[in-house]
Amino acid sequence: MTDIALDPRLTEDTHPVTELPLCQLRLMDDTRYPWLVLIPRRHNVVEVFDLDDADQQRLWREASLVGRALKESLGGDKLNIATLGNMVPQLHLHVVLRREGDDAWPGPVWGQGQAEPFDLDALAAMRDRLLALIDGIDELRGS
Repeated sequence: MTDIALDPRLTEDTHPVTELPLCQLRLMDDTRYPWLVLIPRRHNVVEVFDLDDADQQRLWREASLVGRALKESLGGDKLNIATLGNMVPQLHLHVVLRREGDDAWPGPVWGQGQAEPFDLDALAAMRDRLLALIDGIDELRGS
């Protein structure tokens, strides 16, 4: 699979979790929301249509599988999946588990309040939990 350089803002705002068949999976550094970011390992990709058809399908499949596992494991009221790219042009897909009454409910999480970064122990625990979830998804195992 192709290695790519990450936009510096993605590096600053997220923590690596694992590599999926197409995407690098990262955790947003904000404890207020279970918030993952999938970044396709393809060069010069800004929009979903910059991916070929197979990679477009793979991106959606990875987001759906990870999102379902996140929602089933952590519980929540709604799963938000979105690409924005207004500030970070490199294609990345947000997968955010929402709960009624969270800090931004019912609005979007972007630009709401101040991020609450993970401490090292909480980050390790969340990363371990996410890795266990990914390991439980047959289609993503061994990637």
